[in-house]
Amino acid sequence: MFRRGVVGTILSAALLAICSPAFAGWIFNGSPSPIAIIQAGNMTLELQCDRMRFAPAGYEDAQDIERKQGLSIRFMKDSSTEAGAFQAGPDNADIRIVDNFPLEITFHDATDYDFVLDQIEKNAVLKLATIDGDVSYGIFDLKGSGVAIKSLSAACGPRAGGEPAQVEAPEGVVYCGGGAIKRQIEYRILEKPEDQWDARVTINGDTIRAMTAYSYFGKSKPPAGFVVALLGEDRSEFLVFKDGDKDWLEFVDYTYRKCN
Repeated sequence: MFRRGVVGTILSAALLAICSPAFAGWIFNGSPSPIAIIQAGNMTLELQCDRMRFAPAGYEDAQDIERKQGLSIRFMKDSSTEAGAFQAGPDNADIRIVDNFPLEITFHDATDYDFVLDQIEKNAVLKLATIDGDVSYGIFDLKGSGVAIKSLSAACGPRAGGEPAQVEAPEGVVYCGGGAIKRQIEYRILEKPEDQWDARVTINGDTIRAMTAYSYFGKSKPPAGFVVALLGEDRSEFLVFKDGDKDWLEFVDYTYRKCN
């Protein structure tokens, strides 16, 4: 489902005229979790320790990519010459919409993500398109990406595509609250997850699998106290906060406070 290496493809001038590169600066943010991010116009690309997020210009584009379960990640030497590509699909990645808009790509093999980061660092332009390349979702300028990715790699560990930075739930903390339905909520992050479901959330004794996310709705700077977002396999979302001796969790329309 994917290919690597120099392919020397010349993109058609007509296609490039439809979507020109989005020129903007790359930013590295190491707290509360490492991310390299570029925001240009109404598009955002975010690189985390173990996954990437892409917010295209329109929500319908994110829906289209999720529905097709395919994304062509193309690395350009310049505005017209392709140096390599990675075809993300169901055989090698999980593609899903999170935080109501950004598209998240989690790679099954960490070495695939290593390849993607390496090519972003080395090349001049990144194009995200349909698998057949006929439709372009977004083009990003890669100037300055090398510095941001080197910082990401250093912050994440020896391999940027390896295990994400671990955040431990405050030991023994139980969150309580709710409206008509009262809930007790706990969570834990697995030290050695076997797949993308690297956390467990327990609600009134029932446990579900969840995926961690260390950015806040695609923003490069999360609000004060933000620790981690837990994205349940049932599409539920839990936002965990800690500020000094105050611990709280946001779920649905309620704030759950530490209750033990």
